[in-house]
Amino acid sequence: MDPLLIDGESLTVENVYEVAFDRRPVRLHPDAIQKMGRSRAVVDAIVKEARPVYGISTGFGKLSDVHIGADDISQLQHNLVRSHASGIGEPFSEEEVRALILLRANVLAKGLSGVRPAIVDRLCDLLNHHLYPVIPCRGSVGASGDLAPLAHLALVLIGEGEVFTASARVTGREVLDGLGIAPLKLQAKEGLALLNGTQATLAAGIISWRRAKQLLDLSDLAGAMSLEALKGSPVAYDSRIHQARPHRGQVEVAARLSRFLRDSEIRQSHIDCGRIQDAYSLRCIPQVHGPVRESLEYVRNVTAVELNSATDNPLVFAGDASPPDVLSGGNFHGQSLGLAFDFMTMSLATLSNISERRIERLLNPEYGDLPPFLADNPGLNSGFMIAQVAAAALASENKVLSHPASVDSIPTSGNKEDHVPMAMGAVLKLKQVVANLERIIAIEFLCAAQGIDYLRPLKAGIAVEAAYQYIRRRISHVPVDRVLSKDIEQMIGVMSEVDFMRFAQDV
Repeated sequence: MDPLLIDGESLTVENVYEVAFDRRPVRLHPDAIQKMGRSRAVVDAIVKEARPVYGISTGFGKLSDVHIGADDISQLQHNLVRSHASGIGEPFSEEEVRALILLRANVLAKGLSGVRPAIVDRLCDLLNHHLYPVIPCRGSVGASGDLAPLAHLALVLIGEGEVFTASARVTGREVLDGLGIAPLKLQAKEGLALLNGTQATLAAGIISWRRAKQLLDLSDLAGAMSLEALKGSPVAYDSRIHQARPHRGQVEVAARLSRFLRDSEIRQSHIDCGRIQDAYSLRCIPQVHGPVRESLEYVRNVTAVELNSATDNPLVFAGDASPPDVLSGGNFHGQSLGLAFDFMTMSLATLSNISERRIERLLNPEYGDLPPFLADNPGLNSGFMIAQVAAAALASENKVLSHPASVDSIPTSGNKEDHVPMAMGAVLKLKQVVANLERIIAIEFLCAAQGIDYLRPLKAGIAVEAAYQYIRRRISHVPVDRVLSKDIEQMIGVMSEVDFMRFAQDV
């Protein structure tokens, strides 16, 4: 795979996935080297002139009034990294860390942070040598950016901190020595530039978004399979209904469902039944799944802007049209990400709610012709009774996790940072909601497939039938009670297979 050239201007979400999951190599673009050189010259001039400029020759946060002499500037940057490495909790996944490293390198490559190109080169070295720094996921309030997580990354660059290997954690110094690379000696502003920014929140959010989008597509397919098992009507997905209320997501979901259900023998078997309307969890899939689809697109647009945004502070402007300037602002503030990821969390919780309701209908004999709890011998066997209970527990947990983190604020740094967005809290909740939703949809697939078993030899719609057959090649019908947690985990694995996910994609 050709190296990805980063310049702070053109990174895409797809590029992030290539680096995070496929380990695409990364290099600094030649144009970025020139931009970084110009802004670095501005920083060097300030140091030479001994001018007090925040982030270059002063302390930080509440201590910004303290002037630091030229002899102490390097020590200041190293002290900053060490003191801010106060992260706690479980570490980010390897994919999240790779995304984080790429995003931070790209921001610095924009040429507004005043750091040497060597800093970005070293971040690229971490990616290209597949190094996985240990970065705790908790300890950030999202302003001045993700200070604690980013500090743990910066530690490795100066030969400290920890890195995961196949069997243990080793020190950053051991890793660099093994590669024949000297630890960085940070110069003016470089420690601060490595720490200031939203990249930890953004990285975790982008990785969660990828799986959430897959689950959204799969939830449409699971809903269609449940409709077939319950002998529901696809009339509610008629395009004329949705053109009369043309929300883009709603129209798209209705069209997808119609394609999934095309040429259904099950539908033909009950087309003249006396049922007038299905329950909302079946009839209103487009009106519920559709808005979730739109919310994910909104979040993607927010992250796409953030990818190539300068989130450092202060920013160093070295343009040709005006005198060089160093400006302090607040681009590190993560409110836009916090709100977006809270919105996404609430949307996915809604998706888990409606999926759980379809599971309940599949198990409840009052709603159709299926045996109670999808058991072959109800009474002697409990069937999927407790699988629905598990889905209900997860859906309820998602409701609790939907309380927005981004409406909270606890002032920090001696009240200098008196409004913070709690964006990291938003993305950590999002990660758990995605994991819970994945399990709920897996349970729905298992229940819907069991329901279709009872309707054989009739075949479901084209896409539903193909997905059903795929499931049955890996997970058998449940004729007598067995440990369903194993089936659920196996179904989660099936849902991650590329061949299975294709059934849920638009064709």
